[in-house]
Amino acid sequence: PQARILGHANVAMEPTQFTVAPIHAIRKLSDKLNLKLADVDLFEINEAFSVVAMAAIHDLKLDHAKVNVYGGAVALGHPLGATGARITITLAQALEVSNKSVGIAALCIGGGEASAIAIERVE
Repeated sequence: PQARILGHANVAMEPTQFTVAPIHAIRKLSDKLNLKLADVDLFEINEAFSVVAMAAIHDLKLDHAKVNVYGGAVALGHPLGATGARITITLAQALEVSNKSVGIAALCIGGGEASAIAIERVE
């Protein structure tokens, strides 16, 4: 295996809040795992709209250099129906290539929902 799942979290908000829902999913996940965001090596935040990643970087005070290191969905594409798989595999590959350990992937879902998953590279 390339990585193992440390945990996941889902949130549901008002439908109009879908662009910021991943922020809440990431916070819920980090609280659940007692994981400080500063200790996360890389983030893959899906850009269904570019503002989603920008809002997360701003609100969570993330280091921009740790987010979407291969360009995110704006650069790579947004494969409807396969987004979760795409961002998780991209994150696992980025962790391996950069010799990092822990990453979080997050995405918004229509209707105000969001999901986040934390993974750890397996050596």
